Order: sequence, then structure tokens, then C-alpha cells
Amino acid sequence: MVHIRISDLEEYARVFHVPIMLKDGIEFLLEYIKNNNIKNILEIGTAIGYSSIRMAQVNNDIKVTTIERDSNMYNEAIKNIKAFNLDNRINVIYSDALDVELNDKYDLIFIDAAKSQYIKFFEKFKHNLNDNGVIITDNLSFHGLVKDSTNCSRNTKQLVKKIQNYIDFLKNNEEFDTEFISIGDGISITRKKSSFI
Repeated sequence: MVHIRISDLEEYARVFHVPIMLKDGIEFLLEYIKNNNIKNILEIGTAIGYSSIRMAQVNNDIKVTTIERDSNMYNEAIKNIKAFNLDNRINVIYSDALDVELNDKYDLIFIDAAKSQYIKFFEKFKHNLNDNGVIITDNLSFHGLVKDSTNCSRNTKQLVKKIQNYIDFLKNNEEFDTEFISIGDGISITRKKSSFI
């Protein structure tokens, strides 16, 4: 059994520039899972498995399905999840999320992957949400650049524009209500409107 701690994952992410949730963001997410009796989670974007491990640790009843398309990240996640002895509760799918077809329903869908695809991820997986479930999205402030991207490269500005489009998409959605929370790197919590349940 490999001895590994959460702090080891955080250090690995820092050294190798792997984007993981900011500390207050992940704490908020874990608290939300605990307080809302979340049991079945779908995560879009596994990276090294950090957030899926943290979410699964909240409660022994929690099951996580997580999707990762990068082979290096996928292999690192598999190794870390095994080291935490959570491979029976975290299922990692190696694929592009947009190619994955799932029939299960989830209490929580957590979107933390390619920001340029957020709207597509939302539209694709909203059908997998339980009636009273939530879709939580991370990185909506994108290190503060969504407020001010003046000094950014063209590529970054395009990415910021896509995040702004996603925020507008959530604000104007007929089917869902969204609450925006200025914690971590900017989080949204989206629920189905009661008229659509």
C-alpha cells in the first residue's frame, strides 16, 4: 500500500502546474456535498484525481464517475486513486467527455475541464442530473481575468470570452437557476427550475 497524503497531490499539482481547485473552492465543494447528502457524482475533468479523491472522502457512500481525455493525467489519476484505496468508489473513464454516453443519474455534476467546452458539457450532461441535483462549475473568474483581461494574450482573451459566454448562458437559461459564488476561482451552482422538475 502506497502511503500518500492529500498534501502530496497538492505539491505535485504545484510542481507540475496541474490545475486543481483552489483551497477555499474545494472546501466549499466538500461542505456542499456533506450538507446536501450528495451520493452520486459525475466529474468532467479528472486531472490527477485530486477533486474526485477529496469528494469520495466526504462519505463512504459516495460514488464518483470522472472523465479524463489526457493519457498522462488519466494514468496519474488511476495511480493516486488506487493509493487512496478508492478504486472501488471512483470510476475513471478515459475519453473525451463529449464522446461519452452515460445513462446514470447524478446528484452532482461537477464541470472542471476545458473551459472552451463548458456550454457543450452542460448541454450534454444536464440530462444525467437528478431532479433535485446540481451542476457545479469551477474557474468562472479564471484568476480574475474574466473581470479584466486587458493585458492578456489573444488566446487568453478568447478563452475569457468563452467563459463569459458560459456565464451568460447560465444567467439566461430558461430551464435552470444559477447562483454565482465568489470563492476559489469563481464557482456556479445550477439547479433545475421547479417548473422543469
